[in-house]
Amino acid sequence: MENKISTKSTMLNYGLVLGLTSIFINLIAYAIGIHLDQDWRVGTLGFIAMIIIIVLGIKNFKSANDNLITWGQSVKIGVGISIISGLIGIIYNLIFINFIEPDFMNLLMEKQVLAWEELNMTEEQIESSKSMMEKFSSPAITSAIGIIAAAFFGFIISAIAGAIMKRTEEDQY
Repeated sequence: MENKISTKSTMLNYGLVLGLTSIFINLIAYAIGIHLDQDWRVGTLGFIAMIIIIVLGIKNFKSANDNLITWGQSVKIGVGISIISGLIGIIYNLIFINFIEPDFMNLLMEKQVLAWEELNMTEEQIESSKSMMEKFSSPAITSAIGIIAAAFFGFIISAIAGAIMKRTEEDQY
């Protein structure tokens, strides 16, 4: 099967679209003041966007290649889209935390401490939790977690979409 468009171009194009969509969603959350709340609606909207854009990327590749795609190509495309989007998201987060809202991590920590106090945690428990939160909020760790999470969810979405959309030359006979 000769591919008319490459998996690489599909991953780059749709990864860019997903990355920019995610930035747009986060900027809206920031503009309406819910960026510190970890609002479920923002996460759900981002996840729905991820599903739609990965499925569209796989579907576009399939239709451009004589309506043929293997499960492996689907997974490759979906994970690629997710990782490219994740990298764009990491760059955005670094810009956001360092330039747009330099106090973001402090504000997030204050909000979390208030939540822990409402749970009647002791001062020792709160200090221990703060220490752990600070360790896991370094740019290197949050970036690694972001890429791993993007690849994981991209794999799940594209594995399901690929199983549904898979169509090879052998299937035609």
